[in-house]
Amino acid sequence: MRSDRVVFLRKFFIVAAFLVLSVSCRAAAEEGPGECLGIGFEVQHPITIAKVIADRPQVHFIKSAADDSACPADREACLAPSYLIPGDLVLVGKTHRAYSCVSYQSAADRAQRWTVGWLPSATMTPIMPASAPAPADWIGRWIHAGGEISISKGRRGNLRIRGEAVYPAAQNVHSGVIGAEAKPAHGVLQFADDGSVPFNRASAEAGNCLVRMQRIAALLVVEDNTHCGGVLVTFTGFYRRKK
Repeated sequence: MRSDRVVFLRKFFIVAAFLVLSVSCRAAAEEGPGECLGIGFEVQHPITIAKVIADRPQVHFIKSAADDSACPADREACLAPSYLIPGDLVLVGKTHRAYSCVSYQSAADRAQRWTVGWLPSATMTPIMPASAPAPADWIGRWIHAGGEISISKGRRGNLRIRGEAVYPAAQNVHSGVIGAEAKPAHGVLQFADDGSVPFNRASAEAGNCLVRMQRIAALLVVEDNTHCGGVLVTFTGFYRRKK
């Protein structure tokens, strides 16, 4: 993570809190257009993945309207200490004028270090996931700072998914598990609960655990609706295959 400790801790707890509320209509309604609290989750649309492509060595995050009512804007006062470098991958949420709300955590991090904020949209380019990954492209043991997912061959052409995620709270550890069988379609592996429940808005509104996965380069990109475990637990992130 490329930020000082105070900014990192503040940003981390903001994004963690928002991820818990990302499917709440009330939370979405209360978020102002200039505020960037997290990427959210959409049942009908997979998360957008982008790569930083700026022609400068550092791309600083831009402060939210919650930090300064004049931000985000192209002003020195709106520059945050945290920054990314060309080649970093981010998860992209909403846009506001010339800025995109992103969440960042390196697949190589050993601790759950999310940074969330605005980045100039012109400093990023969307990355298209693999359109038709073969079963072997999914199978393996995938890890990131907050948990682990194992994918193996299932029945009748399905893939068997097993995973565990943890969140180290102040006095205890919150955890979540997923276990399902599902079949990839159009480059996306998605399921609700154990795979027998439809992946749709009704399932989300009923409080079911919804998970979506995509393959990009050497990574497994995972997003969930924060209903797959205890408080602050999420499987969302970039996973690398364990060798």
